[in-house]
Amino acid sequence: MLEACVFATILCGFFGIVLKQNLVMKIISMDVMSTGVVAYYVLIASRNGLFTPILSDVNRGAYADPVPQAVILTAIVIGFSIQALMLVGVMKLARDNPTLESSEIEKGNTP
Repeated sequence: MLEACVFATILCGFFGIVLKQNLVMKIISMDVMSTGVVAYYVLIASRNGLFTPILSDVNRGAYADPVPQAVILTAIVIGFSIQALMLVGVMKLARDNPTLESSEIEKGNTP
């Protein structure tokens, strides 16, 4: 059930990117899709019966791998920086165009 919700989040973001014409809505849809991908990765990486690798005297057995956590943190930071860069690009487009609709911007910039 949880996998279906995460997959639905990814699909909502994807269809938002494809179907929306407003550039800000496309950026938000891309953020929703990346959040779904991160949630799916966390869902796959989390398994029952594994302990966190914290230094202690108790030998508990199987430990969770900390590498997926580092990958997820890196993906979150990269996603945030890409989103900020895209918003700066939209701000620059907004200076020259009265609208943020991609079809209107394409019509105005075609030779």
